[in-house]
Amino acid sequence: MNLEEIIGQLFILGFKGKSIDKNNPIAADIKHKNLGGVILFDRLLANKENQNNIECPAQVKQLCKSLQNASSSPLLIAIDQEGGMVKRLKSETGFPETESADELGKHDDPTRTAIHAASTAETLNKLGINFNLAPVVDLNIFPDNPVIGKIKRSFSADPKCVIHHAAIWIEEHRKQNILTCLKHFPGHGSSQSDSHLGFTDISKSWQKTELIPFQKLINKAQKIPIDSVMLGHLYHSGLDTQYPTSLSKTVVGDLLREQLGFQGVIITDDLQMRAITDKYGLEESVCLALAAGVDMIIVGNNLEYDPGFLERVIPEVLRAVKDKRISEDHICAAWQRICHMKEQIRIEIL
Repeated sequence: MNLEEIIGQLFILGFKGKSIDKNNPIAADIKHKNLGGVILFDRLLANKENQNNIECPAQVKQLCKSLQNASSSPLLIAIDQEGGMVKRLKSETGFPETESADELGKHDDPTRTAIHAASTAETLNKLGINFNLAPVVDLNIFPDNPVIGKIKRSFSADPKCVIHHAAIWIEEHRKQNILTCLKHFPGHGSSQSDSHLGFTDISKSWQKTELIPFQKLINKAQKIPIDSVMLGHLYHSGLDTQYPTSLSKTVVGDLLREQLGFQGVIITDDLQMRAITDKYGLEESVCLALAAGVDMIIVGNNLEYDPGFLERVIPEVLRAVKDKRISEDHICAAWQRICHMKEQIRIEIL
């Protein structure tokens, strides 16, 4: 596999439509650009459309089958299916209802959490979705946090509770052959603004205890599979005076890789969020993320619909490698980590 093909594997892209054919831009990205993964959304916010990739269970299953058929290698099919308010598969479209992390944490009943996690994972498995971008392991430090606490995405403010329920969630997903993702590193629970909407500064609100769930779960990696960690688009002047955490060599390399010892796939939150796009161009932010040591990049194509993104960005990454701004060794190492993650599950075409 040449370098251009390897670079394609480092992206997870969103796309438009309930079905795909050879004329769909995402099919071309999969076939000709060796795209590593896709992400499904129920709505297309860029076009103010209330329906996008998800109509009903039978349709989603066929879509996933078509996506895998378009790929010459196992394709990651990702989704945000946390439960509660953050879910793309909703009861209105025929999918099981599940409780929020906040509700599960308040009950603090391992059996209850296992039942809901197993239901979610079983649903994904039947559809052909193999990567759930969950669980959230942010601590509920600021309950009025508009993107975490207020919408009940955190299990608890207590690290022990978060670790316990996140571990159950991960274990139940792996039983169903579903990859998982800890988010949002280094901790989004204390923020007072939403990184979807703009610059989010946690310099004064962030507490070191927010690292505990990540550290303890990473330490359990031999018993509990920690497939990936998602970086939040958060600015902390004490961690990096220049870049937000998702573009920071200090946060990615020194803190997450070296201090916490994480050896799995490091993935960005959606780079189309305004915390990034308000300051950086999309192509520039991709290059900065890879230069920082990120392995995989999400571009949701949902906040903005940009079907030609991958065709534009791969030459930019190749140029950055040629100019020594991005290490070719890192590109290859990132690809190896992604391959290893894919090998942990049996990706099937249904």
